[in-house]
Amino acid sequence: MNTNEKENEFMQRALDEARAAAVAGEAPIGAVLVDAAGEMIAAAGNAPISTNDPTGHAEIRVLRAAAEKLGNYRLPETTLYVTLEPCAMCAGAISHARIARLVIAASDPKGGAVWHGPAFFDQPTCHWRPAVTEGPFAQEAGQMLKDFFKARR
Repeated sequence: MNTNEKENEFMQRALDEARAAAVAGEAPIGAVLVDAAGEMIAAAGNAPISTNDPTGHAEIRVLRAAAEKLGNYRLPETTLYVTLEPCAMCAGAISHARIARLVIAASDPKGGAVWHGPAFFDQPTCHWRPAVTEGPFAQEAGQMLKDFFKARR
């Protein structure tokens, strides 16, 4: 399997996690963490409502699961696939975990903190910056969010 197929596979899994979150009444956002060998370490969708946890974002849940599984709060040489541009909280956690690469499907002009808002990784106080890549399925991820919130208005 070539690199593009792997990228698609991991982002597709993140989209699956986002769909599952939507079915559970959560904002449809998903994340997948992969090691340097291309093996998935953890996957999760948003769950702040169902877990009564304001930090229950997909990215945070994946980082927690991976850190527990690996026995280390640092997750070097990993790639994080997310369906939506991370918020400031999640960007901070990504930096602290020392994620090597961040692949983002859809941008988030309202709440994103990587390309928008505080542009977290561009700040001089940011101690670790992952390589950030615009990933596949931006339209699908964005449409899933639009449809989810439109149905709730």
